[in-house]
Amino acid sequence: MLMSMTGFARRTGEIRDLRWACEVKSLNGRGLDIRCRLPPSFDALEAPARTLAQERFARGTIHINLSLERVSGGPELRLNRAVLDQVLRIAAELEHLPGVTPARLDGLLGLKGVLDIAEPAEDQQGVALREAGLLQGVADALDSLKAARKAEGTHLSSIIEGHIARIAQLAGKARRLAGGLQETIRTRIKTQVAALLEAQTPLDPARLAQETALIFARGDITEELDRLDAHVAQARELASSGEPTGRRFEFLAQEFNREANTLCSKSISVELTRVGLDLKTVIDQFREQIQNVE
Repeated sequence: MLMSMTGFARRTGEIRDLRWACEVKSLNGRGLDIRCRLPPSFDALEAPARTLAQERFARGTIHINLSLERVSGGPELRLNRAVLDQVLRIAAELEHLPGVTPARLDGLLGLKGVLDIAEPAEDQQGVALREAGLLQGVADALDSLKAARKAEGTHLSSIIEGHIARIAQLAGKARRLAGGLQETIRTRIKTQVAALLEAQTPLDPARLAQETALIFARGDITEELDRLDAHVAQARELASSGEPTGRRFEFLAQEFNREANTLCSKSISVELTRVGLDLKTVIDQFREQIQNVE
């Protein structure tokens, strides 16, 4: 079963005095690119969060967004009496100067350093428990993302397998057409030889044999069809491997396209050219879908 590189998941919960929400989403990517967005002072969670993602995914751009909201026991305002006393002494010294108005309470409290914001004190054990809980939330969100990517991969598998079946069908049709073209090639050679004989041009038997072989080679697509069959078998094997196969699928798409191009260039009939063009269309659709495969 294939796995897609796109998906989204969200998990929420509470840990002690914190309410958290973790959103994770995945987009297509050449490799594995993990981007973390964490609340201030929680940078220590980035490395283990990256490890959690690396354990679950091989490709894709993974966005991890963790947000926190304090439920209770939030920051407290504390008055710095030492700084306030200094400010009051300076204000008293300046009161007698012309144009100086008495200090107001809101102005004094607005001065930097008069009021401090104090976070609730936590011991090391509490911090460790909180971080462990948040990481578990990230892990749960990543598990949900993996499930979403698997579900999308199931839908993707049916589409890709349909394209592979269509490529196999067209390759078979091209083989049947090519088998019927051998007589066309022979007739063409006979016609050309007859024209040369009528022109009373001396014929070199070795050269005639060489030219005949070249005409057969130019119209022979057996090797291309054999390689197409081999690529189809490999594509089906990849589709059922259960492993990250996106890059190998991309290589196969290039090989499919190369054989289809050669088939079109060697074609000596309208029907065979039409099959080659249909092959190129299906291969392009196949290439578009495999861009989403992990």
